Amino acid sequence: MNDDSNDSLPLIKREVKTYVLRAGRMTAAQEKAYKELAPVYCIPFENKRINFVDIFGNTNPIIVEIGFGMGDATWQIAKANPNINYIGIEVHTPGVGKLLSEIQKNELKNLYIIEYDAMEVLQNMFGDNSINGFHIFFPDPWPKKKHHKRRMLQRPRTDLLAKKLSAGGYLYFVTDWLEYAEFALEQLTDTPGLKNKYEGFAEPQLWRNQTKFERKGMAADRVITEIFFEKK
Repeated sequence: MNDDSNDSLPLIKREVKTYVLRAGRMTAAQEKAYKELAPVYCIPFENKRINFVDIFGNTNPIIVEIGFGMGDATWQIAKANPNINYIGIEVHTPGVGKLLSEIQKNELKNLYIIEYDAMEVLQNMFGDNSINGFHIFFPDPWPKKKHHKRRMLQRPRTDLLAKKLSAGGYLYFVTDWLEYAEFALEQLTDTPGLKNKYEGFAEPQLWRNQTKFERKGMAADRVITEIFFEKK
């Protein structure tokens, strides 16, 4: 049974966002996909819990990707795992349009999108102990110290992620910014209920497809670092 009480969680300052809305023009194809497919594959934000069975029509595991960018890895992972349900959260409209076109092109029935602030979605739409895994691939590292408060992987945000995970669920984080990886490892280690699957950084998970940001990081000779925690 899910415990949906949020009373024990420290309040997250709503005014501190983990992202900024960057200007980006949609291609004609992305705009067409967004207009035609968003009503079908985008779940509107609401201040109430999602019923996953109503959305997917089954009780398969639920994996949530936070900040999927252009969705390269998102649709490929969903296509390779038809018996797992996926929800991608993103605020970048061109990326939403691109992923919508891939959902249609590949006839995916196990992937939906929420175009909204991930922290708001987690707090209001997902029940506690209801998510089987979180994917967070190459989020903005916010390298300047004055911007560190915007980082996704830090407490109390990691406390919220842990609370939403089901027992045995996982949090899988990948970055090309080593300082952020070290910071996130420390924050996750200090998060109650989570345990590192590895000693320090994780081995590469071979089932994960490359993203556009990963290729850019590799081209800039930055080290790709992976972290994999599980809920006790």
